[in-house]
Amino acid sequence: MAGETAPAVIQGGMGVGISGWRLARAVAATGQLGVVSGVALDALLARRLQRGDDGGHIRRALGHFPVPAVAQRLLDRYFVPGGRPEDEPFRPVPRLRLRPGHHGQELSVVANFVEVFLAKEGHDGPVGVNYLEKIQLATPAAVYGAMLAGVDYVLMGAGLPTEIPRLLDALAAGVPARLSVAVDAAAPGEQHQLAFDPRDLFGEAPQPLRRPRLLAIVSSATLAAYLARDERTRPDGFVLESPAAGGHSVRPRGPLTLSVDGEPVYGPRDRLDVAKVASLGLPFWLAGGQTDPERLSAARAAGAAGVQVGTAFALCRESGLDPAIRRRMLRDAARNALVVRNHATASPTGFPFKLVHLPGTAADEQVYADRPRHCDLGYLRTPYRRPDGRVGYRCPAEPVDEYVRKGGSVDDTVGSRCLCNGLVATVGLGQRRPDGYVEPPLVTLGQDLAFLPHLTRRGDDYTAADVIAYLLGPTAPGNQIPS
Repeated sequence: MAGETAPAVIQGGMGVGISGWRLARAVAATGQLGVVSGVALDALLARRLQRGDDGGHIRRALGHFPVPAVAQRLLDRYFVPGGRPEDEPFRPVPRLRLRPGHHGQELSVVANFVEVFLAKEGHDGPVGVNYLEKIQLATPAAVYGAMLAGVDYVLMGAGLPTEIPRLLDALAAGVPARLSVAVDAAAPGEQHQLAFDPRDLFGEAPQPLRRPRLLAIVSSATLAAYLARDERTRPDGFVLESPAAGGHSVRPRGPLTLSVDGEPVYGPRDRLDVAKVASLGLPFWLAGGQTDPERLSAARAAGAAGVQVGTAFALCRESGLDPAIRRRMLRDAARNALVVRNHATASPTGFPFKLVHLPGTAADEQVYADRPRHCDLGYLRTPYRRPDGRVGYRCPAEPVDEYVRKGGSVDDTVGSRCLCNGLVATVGLGQRRPDGYVEPPLVTLGQDLAFLPHLTRRGDDYTAADVIAYLLGPTAPGNQIPS
């Protein structure tokens, strides 16, 4: 990256809300790349305002939004002074659609602005935002909001971000942008696009914005080479992610084989060809089980700029995890009793997904069986072509009869968890239903926890700066780990 020093450590963007602004700000303050998760920020903003905006941070950020009337409309709609009663359901937010309403787009723009603004406040370190290519319907408005706040990097995985370079160019120039949207069962030659025009927000042509750098999160050298071959699809760098990373994993290449614990088995074909990625001439970072100073050194020796780390930051003090859940996992990990398994069918996306097996969470088979199948957030819904030619939306985690009525296979629904509601509940913002049912949390982590003894020498807690200090050594800024 000409003219600037590439970060040695990228703090992974973990949704929903695990990589919040507090965590990203703490990492960026050390000079490394702090990353907020851009997934479901509209719902998080609305629910935090309904909780009373403890500390006034959201309202402070809203005071800096460049269109005050838009910020005020959202405050009028969602802010509850003192917070709404605990037994009262949260007010819903608009669900993603190919033809979004004006309010939904405003909410997405503002929510992403607020998260990035707070992450960048009080320091001059770099801040990024992480999105999922899978959630295409959210992307243009969300990215624009982050750019309004001056985001430095956009990171995108869960698919190939082939159109994102052009999207960033258009949004930086303040001109109308379009993004192609994949629609299941679309007719041959049929194209679907999501339109976003910044002038709808401002009422006039906005000022140009600084274009952030794009890092594509890929799982193979082949995918990296495909993106790098054409300047229209070429990102500014790559995060090369192995199956050891938390959250979603790439499917194993070849026929699916499961271990005795029901986990996908990866083989030689799934190994990352680091040398091939290095030959592309773009900066890259290794991700998945990289929380170790020796692995950072090895990554650099192999040509990488550094590493991306997630799980160690997910368990640190500034993490967005519900504090009780975080402390519980640290205690279990200290006793070697924390179980993380890679499930082949848990995610409605069809990709393997790592679940922490905590009693009382949606990973518990009985909790999963007892949960009514609601789909009221819908971030992972897939657009599909209905028989009448219109676009509908479906998700394997929704009620089975609804999914089948929409043309889905009943086999896809078996074991499928509602990640949207479960992950939002994991940061303490789970929905309470009118009948009193409270959404249970669902927790994901990576499976390599060997770093924890090095980070908990002071006791049972540590900070984001401690993670950076451990990785970079005694000269790293921030809190130091005693020998």
